[in-house]
Amino acid sequence: MITLYGWGPLFDCPSPSPFVIKTEIQLQMLGVEFGRKFADLERVPKHKAPYVMDGDQLIEDSNFIRAHFEQKLGKTLDDGLSDSEKATAWAIERMAEGHLRDMLAFERWMKDNNFNKGPALFFMDVPEPARAGVIAEVRKGIAATNHGTGFSRFSEDERLQLVKWDIGAILLQLGDKPFLFGDEPVGADASVAAVLISAMTQYFDSPLPDLILQHPTLVNYTQRMKDLYLAESKWPVPEMA
Repeated sequence: MITLYGWGPLFDCPSPSPFVIKTEIQLQMLGVEFGRKFADLERVPKHKAPYVMDGDQLIEDSNFIRAHFEQKLGKTLDDGLSDSEKATAWAIERMAEGHLRDMLAFERWMKDNNFNKGPALFFMDVPEPARAGVIAEVRKGIAATNHGTGFSRFSEDERLQLVKWDIGAILLQLGDKPFLFGDEPVGADASVAAVLISAMTQYFDSPLPDLILQHPTLVNYTQRMKDLYLAESKWPVPEMA
C-alpha cells in the first residue's frame, strides 16, 4: 500500500503546498497507484510534507519520493531526454522552486492580511491560550530564514523583478510547445506547473498572480497539466469542512 501524505484543495489551489502538487503529479506520471491522507508533520523526522509511505518505508521530500519510485520501477521521468535536456530540466526545476516559490511563500506568510486568511488556518488545532505564541514563533522563524537567504532584504519591486526573470525563462523554454520539452510532460513539468498553479491563485491579495495570468502561454500550460493530473480531487474531506 502506497500513501501520499499532504493536503488537498485549499486557497483555491489543488493543495496549499506546491511540493504536494508536484509529487501528486509525478506519482501519476510514473503510473504509481496510491492513496492520499492528511499529513501529520509531528510524526515524521523532517516535519515537512509531502511524504510517502511505501509499505513500511517512509520517504520524505518530493525529490527523494520521485527518486525512490524511479529506482523501484526502473524508469525515470526524464526518459527520452538528451543529456543536455536532462541538465536543463533539473536547472529549470530548481529555478521554479527558488525565487518564484520563495515569493509565493513570502506573500502568504509575511503579509499579515494574507496570513490571517490563509496559513493561520494551519494553527487551529493549537489550544487557544498557546496559539498566538506558537504563530508568532513560527512566523519569526520564517522571517529569519527569509532574511538569512537574503530574499526579504530585497524591496517588493526587486522581489517581483526576480520573479519576472524566472517567468521569462519558463516562457522561453516553453516556446510554442505544449510542455517544457515537447509533446509529452516530463518530471520538470510537474515542478514548474505546481509552482505556477500555486502562484496563480487569486485567493490572496498579491501582485504575483497577474505576473503569470498576463501570459496566455502559461495559463494554457498550467490548464493542460491540471486537466491531465488534477481534474479530480481524491483527497479526504478535511475535518474543518
